[in-house]
Amino acid sequence: MEKNMSKKHKKISLITGITGFAGSHLSELLLSLGHEVWGTTRPRSRTDNIDKIKHKLHLEDADLLDSHSLYSIVAKIKPDYIFHLAAQSFVQSSWASPANTMELNIVGTVHLFEAVRRAKINPTIQIACSSEEYGLVYSNELPIKETNPLRPQSPYAVSKVAMDYLGYQYNQSYGMKIVRTRGFNHTGPRRGDVFVTSNFAKQIAEIEKGKKPPVIEVGNLDAQRDWTDVRDMVSGYYLSVEKGEGGEVYNICSEKTVKVGDMLDLLLAMTKWKNKIDIAEDESRMRPSDVPILLGDCSKFRKVTGWKPEISFERTMEDLLNFWRDRV
Repeated sequence: MEKNMSKKHKKISLITGITGFAGSHLSELLLSLGHEVWGTTRPRSRTDNIDKIKHKLHLEDADLLDSHSLYSIVAKIKPDYIFHLAAQSFVQSSWASPANTMELNIVGTVHLFEAVRRAKINPTIQIACSSEEYGLVYSNELPIKETNPLRPQSPYAVSKVAMDYLGYQYNQSYGMKIVRTRGFNHTGPRRGDVFVTSNFAKQIAEIEKGKKPPVIEVGNLDAQRDWTDVRDMVSGYYLSVEKGEGGEVYNICSEKTVKVGDMLDLLLAMTKWKNKIDIAEDESRMRPSDVPILLGDCSKFRKVTGWKPEISFERTMEDLLNFWRDRV
């Protein structure tokens, strides 16, 4: 990736959700590329993920549901790139709080787009959409292309469909350079412990340190997911604004699936615990409806950008387990 930025103009990038999982990794990438990196935070936001680089970042309090705060920062810094990562991003939570999920992910996105319009600037905007939008996928539709019908299976997925189509509509209506990326599952160090890969890794780290009994609580182990390392995913986000076309939608994925149960077996094979670890099904971890398989086709994105994942799933899991070993 090109690291020599023009001396005439240092690229200014704004990340919504900069303190989050993907936001923190994207910040590190953009800093390494010589960007001036700004981010929106909410009052009392936890900053653990960016503490080591916080002195290099420009952080501003802004809330997706406060349109004026978004306009203030956008008009002030006039970014070249905006990466819209802030969201209610946990599928399970969307069942408990569907209205909040819709408000944050849909209304918040409208507020951001309107802030850009009011500021009369024309940055390239990447919006982090989701493979969850595809929802119910039939076996004869695999691997999933961008043209596949969207059959969302959760309130979160519905909110992402709306956000995705808002990006298309604002591009068509106002000529805004909005690139829609449908990222498939991504994981790695700093992943929140509500997400399955991170949850299992944390439970194993706790067992190793004697902080919980040698029992791992699980939900659906049969689901198959297309996992990409977060560090590869954010390099895809960057390439989407550098080389992607406004109004277009791109899958970003590894084009391989791993069954949740096999992912757990991989983590268990890495454990330092010498005794037996039992597996117990936890009903609270089951969703009202779950997508059985997500396997993506990212040939369209690869052709436009040259992107490909560099980090193996085994290394991702090892790095994630070590992340939790350092923290529990």
